Amino acid sequence: VFSPDGARVLTASFEGAAKLWDAESGECLRTFQGHIDVVFSVAFSPDGTLMLTASGDCTAKLWHVDSEVCSRTFKGHGDDVMSAGFSPNGELVVTASADGSPRLWRSDSGECLRTLQGHTGVVRSASFSQDGALVISASEDGTAKLW
Repeated sequence: VFSPDGARVLTASFEGAAKLWDAESGECLRTFQGHIDVVFSVAFSPDGTLMLTASGDCTAKLWHVDSEVCSRTFKGHGDDVMSAGFSPNGELVVTASADGSPRLWRSDSGECLRTLQGHTGVVRSASFSQDGALVISASEDGTAKLW
């Protein structure tokens, strides 16, 4: 995924790490390690200073892009976290999980604000609308839900 300014790229890996790359040169700038299982997805914050990783270790992590420091671990899902993303203002995080329930979190504290129940299968992705008022989730149960 590209950074908001397009200068850097984040990648996820089966080795349990994420990497930050220079988009022009292809040089690896940083490696973010801390998960104990595959990293399925990555996302930049709207201002590009933070990033999220979603992992098969049932967690998502919040990282400082310039220091490789993990400042928060979002725990509570009962299965793989398939994706994680920021709200447009960066104040909230949404996670999608194989446990079938997307969750909303405060990015500054890691507090789980809400578990969105209604899917009957693995939730592969979840994201905020451009104004941050809605979340959409997509599941292997064949549905997409607006919350």
